[in-house]
Amino acid sequence: MQYLRIVVATMAVALAGTAGVRGQAPSPAAPLVMGQTFTLDSKVLGETRRINVYLPPAYADSATLRLPVLYMPDGGMAEDFLHVAGLVQVSVGNGTMRPFILVGIENTQRRRDLTGPTTSAEDKKIAPKVGGSAAFRQFIREELMPQVKQRYRTTAETAIVGESLAGLFVVETLLLEPKLFNTYLAFDPSLWWNNGQLAAQAASLVRAAGKPLPVVYLATSSQGDLKATRQLAQAAGPEATRTGAWHYEPMPQETHATIYHPAALKAFRTVFKPGAGKVN
Repeated sequence: MQYLRIVVATMAVALAGTAGVRGQAPSPAAPLVMGQTFTLDSKVLGETRRINVYLPPAYADSATLRLPVLYMPDGGMAEDFLHVAGLVQVSVGNGTMRPFILVGIENTQRRRDLTGPTTSAEDKKIAPKVGGSAAFRQFIREELMPQVKQRYRTTAETAIVGESLAGLFVVETLLLEPKLFNTYLAFDPSLWWNNGQLAAQAASLVRAAGKPLPVVYLATSSQGDLKATRQLAQAAGPEATRTGAWHYEPMPQETHATIYHPAALKAFRTVFKPGAGKVN
């Protein structure tokens, strides 16, 4: 009975407080800031691109700290930037990942930028223009990367992460320009593009690139191209898997729509764990 009296009294105080608040004008809302954003006029692409950036707290806490950079296509606020920034924040915070600056590249014509040339008539139906990956890569290499180095305190270490068509772009960049990034993360990459030519040519392209090999993390869902991704994962040979340079994680419990977040969590913990793979 005494407990009931306490509960009733507490509710009465709460209701009285709420009544008082109802009589007040609401406070003005303020923007919720979780990163930075800037635009870059690209001569390579002939358009203005928006870039979104997440900086770990350690960066703001120091005037001298330099951090590696993780680049991500599909990096708009309405795309994958928010949830990947959240993963970086929580993973750095709980000590399962080294701090990275996250740089999201917002899309303008996604299917143009993230696909390479194709001879498939079906591929060409997905957008008015496809096959622009070489120009998009040039934009990243010649315009975006220098801008990021100018704006932020960075180390020489870089990585790139993407899913689906962005995963295709990650794989294409790995095979055609393996020295552009130190680490490549691709989840459910669209390796069916151009009749699967990337996976078919992977072994010869890896051999041509020589050593050292970059770090690679691949993951597929129940709806991913398991055969092509497994073929790609084996392209570097057993030594790369044995030494931990290349990782392949089948995730049959996930679908194409759900794989990004859980795959990124595993990838970050695997290849960006404290003390592993650091490049100064």
